[in-house]
Amino acid sequence: MKSPNTYFARELTELLTPFVGVNGQRLKLIIHAGTPKTGTTSIQSYLDKNQRKLRGKGILYPHNIDRIKNPHAPKHQWFEKNLVTTHVEYFLENFKNIIAQVTEDTHTIILSSEGIYNYWWDFPEESTTLLAELKNLFDTEIWVWFREPLAFIEDFYKQCMRNPRVESNPCYGRDLSFSEMLDIKWFSQHLDYQGFVNDCQTLFGESKVLAFTYEGDVVQALKHKLGVATPHDNSTPRLNNSLDTTVIALLRVINNYDVSAKDKHLLMPHLRAISEVTENYTAAPLIDIESSKRVLGMAKPVQF
Repeated sequence: MKSPNTYFARELTELLTPFVGVNGQRLKLIIHAGTPKTGTTSIQSYLDKNQRKLRGKGILYPHNIDRIKNPHAPKHQWFEKNLVTTHVEYFLENFKNIIAQVTEDTHTIILSSEGIYNYWWDFPEESTTLLAELKNLFDTEIWVWFREPLAFIEDFYKQCMRNPRVESNPCYGRDLSFSEMLDIKWFSQHLDYQGFVNDCQTLFGESKVLAFTYEGDVVQALKHKLGVATPHDNSTPRLNNSLDTTVIALLRVINNYDVSAKDKHLLMPHLRAISEVTENYTAAPLIDIESSKRVLGMAKPVQF
């Protein structure tokens, strides 16, 4: 009996055969892995809104399967979700959906989800092996942007506070101070930028991991990297701004009640509205001096 990963590779190899170039050139697969708060939402919005224009240049930013939860979201969260659960059938189904959108002019496919970085350390070994199959099926590259560690981990803490509680996750939707969350390995290991890059290089090859410093307009940087930038491009407004410290304090109170995902979703627009007002007033920093020292001691930046 063949393993699920062998079945996955065999099924996709057959579907991809018509798109192999005369010189054996495979379709390029760019996996944009985040990280959170590095313009990821802006990148996804640009790719989604410009799907038709990009298709004309041979670049596919694929639609999701209709039956998945929130199929019209401009990102591909199914990628990491099916890897966390090692659900090979669903992972295969989504890739079949992608290949069904490929035309003879397509040379590049882009998938984007910051959750790939968020859950990287949660992938079981079977899923890591499944990821390695992508290297043989596509000309696979990992693209990832990294922020200065203190700014990144503060926003990542805010995201954990904002997310609904998940019993299997020690940080989502919990009433924890920043210092308390920093004590949790699942949280602090996200400061290991170099470790993520090393893992990806092991899977896909050293030259197949492109790490960028988060600075300026990342959408313009993406356009230049894809070769689709024009002299008339406007700057990209930032989307998905962070909540301020006053609202984070409110979230800690709310998290005491183990609010359902649905109710938390209903609360978020009101909390964002509060944040837009309270951010204009002075508040104590979220990360104190001692915690800042700890963060910088834990951080493992990428050696560019």
